[in-house]
Amino acid sequence: MDTTAINVDQDLDLRGEVCPYTFVKSKLALEELDNGQVLRVLVDHRPAVDNVPRSMQNEGQEVLGISQVGPAEWTITIRKA
Repeated sequence: MDTTAINVDQDLDLRGEVCPYTFVKSKLALEELDNGQVLRVLVDHRPAVDNVPRSMQNEGQEVLGISQVGPAEWTITIRKA
């Protein structure tokens, strides 16, 4: 999904963090947002690209997209449900 047209309410840079901290810190940031707001998480830990979206969906959140933005960097875009 192309997430460039989505209005992002907060960016969270988690480069240098590893699982499970990538999910925990993403979850804490999402808790600060209102329902319907969007969080974009930047990660450079490859397992987080699978683990964060799966864990967010298990929590009932909406994963809008995952995009590779560098050789070893990805963004995960999540809407708070």
